[in-house]
Amino acid sequence: MTQHKILIVDDDENICNLLKLYLEKDGFSTISAHSGTSALKLFEQEQPDLVLLDIMLPELDGWQVCREIRKQSQCPIIMLTAKAETFDKVLGLELGADDYIVKPFETKEVMARVRAVLRRTVTADAPENKEVRLDNLVINLTNYELRVKGELISTPPKELELLYHLASNPNQMFSRDQLLDQVWGFDYCGESRTIDVHIKRIREKIDGASDKWELRTVWARGYKFVTCDDQPE
Repeated sequence: MTQHKILIVDDDENICNLLKLYLEKDGFSTISAHSGTSALKLFEQEQPDLVLLDIMLPELDGWQVCREIRKQSQCPIIMLTAKAETFDKVLGLELGADDYIVKPFETKEVMARVRAVLRRTVTADAPENKEVRLDNLVINLTNYELRVKGELISTPPKELELLYHLASNPNQMFSRDQLLDQVWGFDYCGESRTIDVHIKRIREKIDGASDKWELRTVWARGYKFVTCDDQPE
């Protein structure tokens, strides 16, 4: 079994050492960085399988580090921070983070989140062509590509995963909490604004491309991807 490598990024060496202790006890290998700049250097050198990333860092903050990693990699990122405001949670997810843990935390929870995110990554990396093709729309989750009317559209990973999930389950309504659980893979403390933000951005990319499908809001309930056989009379 391959040993997963975890990059721990926190300016508090005690937190890094605590996480290192538990992760290595659980069978992971670890590397640590205490600033945003050193985190990016280590990421490029070591190519870890997952990043535990604090937000309040010297030199470059966690938002900037997350943004730079996402320019080159889909490596899973779990934000680890004392910031608990909804805005900070939403921003982290919008930048491409896979999960969000607020300090103070239980080490058992961190271990569970790490294992859960890695399980999803392994499943996503399986040799299977995950693609949905509809009129003027191609959503490819294998290569992380979105094409609208044949044009390749730059799309952040979570937007693409959300659209793929809805389009691969046509005419099925999903609540915001269900989408958080099934796309992000965890219960995001009931905070659903991130779904609305992602849907808005997806619509900016795909609306008007076809009259044979529609990303529809189900008032006060959620969203569904409607195909022509479920259009109203």
